[in-house]
Amino acid sequence: LEQKRRKPMQVQYLEIVTPEVDSLCKQYEKTNGVEFSEPVAHFGGARTAKLAGGGMIGIRGPMRETETPVVRPYMLVDDIGAAVSAANDAGATTAMPPMEIPTQGKFAIVIHGGTECGFWQK
Repeated sequence: LEQKRRKPMQVQYLEIVTPEVDSLCKQYEKTNGVEFSEPVAHFGGARTAKLAGGGMIGIRGPMRETETPVVRPYMLVDDIGAAVSAANDAGATTAMPPMEIPTQGKFAIVIHGGTECGFWQK
């Protein structure tokens, strides 16, 4: 059998939700030599910085009282609808169906075994 050639997974966006946004940004700035932006509205007020390989990290506060701290990777995919469907077939539940972020692409969130995962399509 010929093995299918697959491309490596790529994190397009790494989202960190914390009540300590400024101090965590300062930690990453000091330990990684990066600079975070001011809050970006279309990323839920996240302060962002570039990741190696073209992705981005965003650190934001909770958007609702019930939102708890989380680190959520958004994997780059070619077809976000197919990725969500495949995740659901594998046992995940959809927390946020595919949604457009102006000038950035589409994102979706699924939960599998208590772990939140995201998908991103440019």
